[in-house]
Amino acid sequence: MHSRLQTSGHLILFLLWSACLLPAIVSAAGFEGKVVTDVDTPIVGAMVTFRFGSPFQERTVFTAEDGRYQVAGLPPGVDHTIRVRRIGWHDIRSSESTSDLSSKQLDFTMERQTDPAKVAAQLPANHWYALVLERLTNESEREQLVRQCTYCHQQGSEATRIQRPLEEWHKVLALMARMGGGLDMEFRDKIVELFNSAYDHKTAVPRLTKGFDQPGFAPPPSEEARRAIIDEYQLGGRSSMQHDMIIHPDGHAYSVDMTTDTLFRLDPSKPDGGRESFPIPPGNQPLGGSLASGALPPNTDMRLGPHSLQAGPDGDVWITLAVGNKLARFDTVEESFVTEDLPGGVYPHTLRLDERGRIWYTIAVSNHVGVYDPKTGQHDVIRVPARNFAEEVTVRMIPIVLWLGQWFDIMELGSAGEDSSLPIPYGIDIAPDGGIWFSQLNAHRIGHIDPDTFEIRMIDTPFSAPRRMRFDSKGKLWIPGFSSSLISKFDTDTSEFEHIELPAELLGAETPYALNVDLATDDVWICGTNSDTLIRYQQGSGKFTIYPLPTQVTYTRDIDFSRDGGIWTSNSNTPAWQIETGIPRLIRLDVDGVIALPQVSSHP
Repeated sequence: MHSRLQTSGHLILFLLWSACLLPAIVSAAGFEGKVVTDVDTPIVGAMVTFRFGSPFQERTVFTAEDGRYQVAGLPPGVDHTIRVRRIGWHDIRSSESTSDLSSKQLDFTMERQTDPAKVAAQLPANHWYALVLERLTNESEREQLVRQCTYCHQQGSEATRIQRPLEEWHKVLALMARMGGGLDMEFRDKIVELFNSAYDHKTAVPRLTKGFDQPGFAPPPSEEARRAIIDEYQLGGRSSMQHDMIIHPDGHAYSVDMTTDTLFRLDPSKPDGGRESFPIPPGNQPLGGSLASGALPPNTDMRLGPHSLQAGPDGDVWITLAVGNKLARFDTVEESFVTEDLPGGVYPHTLRLDERGRIWYTIAVSNHVGVYDPKTGQHDVIRVPARNFAEEVTVRMIPIVLWLGQWFDIMELGSAGEDSSLPIPYGIDIAPDGGIWFSQLNAHRIGHIDPDTFEIRMIDTPFSAPRRMRFDSKGKLWIPGFSSSLISKFDTDTSEFEHIELPAELLGAETPYALNVDLATDDVWICGTNSDTLIRYQQGSGKFTIYPLPTQVTYTRDIDFSRDGGIWTSNSNTPAWQIETGIPRLIRLDVDGVIALPQVSSHP
């Protein structure tokens, strides 16, 4: 008996001593309250955003039918800036501190916005862009406008709907051509008057704000959307372009900053996001890389242009270096880079890995698809068939044009950048049977490559501008029509397309850049690139749900999923200064509002 009591005592002392070595978890704090009008009427669907930390993080919740909101899991003892936003109402901004560990009651009373111009300014870009599109009766011109003028940034946002004199417009269009978004010369002359008249506040504001003082104006998000929580993480700075991002199997988020040649890593399990940055060694690459003739965004130090990334079977991250004409491999343990020069082609774009661990990637400018086997070191570059002789000559001349660009500003000559007829191999994905499928953005085609023989079969799409596509669990290929305002399901066995139009409330002015399929549910998630949204399409019910995102000018790129149910993307508008706050973010959408923020720990 004595021995047993002594042993128990030792065990208790050991447990107490062990507890002292473990970090104590500090309970998280939060806020709750109600958002109402000055007559105490609930405001439904208001966004309540809490910002904290440096670099900042934001958590946004929506008010319910009774106007109530609740946000939990915020770090205690920290100052928070708070924004309450609802279209048609004055924004509310305030500061509060979570000085205790319980939820603080925080109510807000919003006032109606009575200035129509300020109400119109609250609307997402697609509302303004619809005013431009409705003036175009020529389908070819409409297609050209949508595909080229929203290539890298929103159209209809505050920075793009400025009325400009003719000479200033010509400068803007020339810069756009340098970046690859070219218009034919006849349409360039026409588009100046088109934008100036459509975005004229004297006519645009009354159109956009008709009935803004009535209950039906700018209805709240659906009940399903209002259950969501949105987390946004500042990443990079005003000269950044957070292009693609992925969720690594280890739970980290990785993002490539194209204009600063940097790989970022974010740890959502850490209270401060655990942000790290890894500059990619440029070697002897000149400014602009292979595009050194001047096709560069402003405020850039881009020599490699990291663009797309995926995790390999060993956990290493593979990256296309678009303007460097290389592949990069990042060892996530050693935190070091190794680069692979490409044997041919210009501008490696989107990459995916097959079951053999081979890297397949589109090569956008020179009309190729590449494949690299890390096990053998074998590189292959596959030329995609041209549509006609003229296109064949054009793409084969690209290396010569870029070589000349070392001595002459080819972009100023107007021969490069203004021709939107380059086919542009773009998205790529691997079918369940191992087949390789890719899209050609400007050629309005998709293609299949036999993974063993490299034989290519091309298929015209009955819609325009297929961009980044993905397979579902049943082997169906889902394709966004970037300038078509639709998504399409393609049956690889029958070669049949099934189109699904995007919801009418997107006004036909949405430009879905990419989509991805959550293989656990087969829900299709679509970028609301021009409407500050993410869009879910549920195959089983045929139902769309539109999730508003809190930051104005949210131009989303690729979409990925985390094991906790998060839907992730990046805000990649170029230039970044057009984004509200002028800084890119990574975004996590939690549809059920159940993902908790990591709690702060401390030693006693």
